[in-house]
Amino acid sequence: HNTGGDSMASPSSNSTTLGASNSSGITKGNSGSSAGGSSSAGGTSSASDGTTQLLTKPRLQELVREIDPTEQLDEEVEELLLQIADDFVENTVNAACLLAKHRKVPKVEVRDVQLHLERNWNMWIPGFGTDELRPYKRATVTEAHKQRLALIRKAIKKY
Repeated sequence: HNTGGDSMASPSSNSTTLGASNSSGITKGNSGSSAGGSSSAGGTSSASDGTTQLLTKPRLQELVREIDPTEQLDEEVEELLLQIADDFVENTVNAACLLAKHRKVPKVEVRDVQLHLERNWNMWIPGFGTDELRPYKRATVTEAHKQRLALIRKAIKKY
């Protein structure tokens, strides 16, 4: 039983900002294939069979060293993280393509990716998109939460 993975159960549980720079190494690759066209110069490209890996083991190890120089990942953990990164990028690109298709345009734009990341993962890319100020989204308070708060206040008044 893995208790550490519970935080990954809900994509909207963590608010994350995706950096505009390519510090993660995940954003590199053939971005032209997301719009439907695949470009291969020599005719032998692994992008056509879907095996192109966006995050490599050396880059993952480099990212881990940036966080903690003494940390070492198990082989299984590396494989899992690489698979999660690939799945995340693939799902994001597919969702962005669907949004572009819904808008009836042939190209995927930054706003398609932004909309998917904001709505599904509570992530945004600073420096891209509109210049409007982002309004603070206050979390909705459920009835159960209100009841718990009332119980806490009642208990505090007793003391």
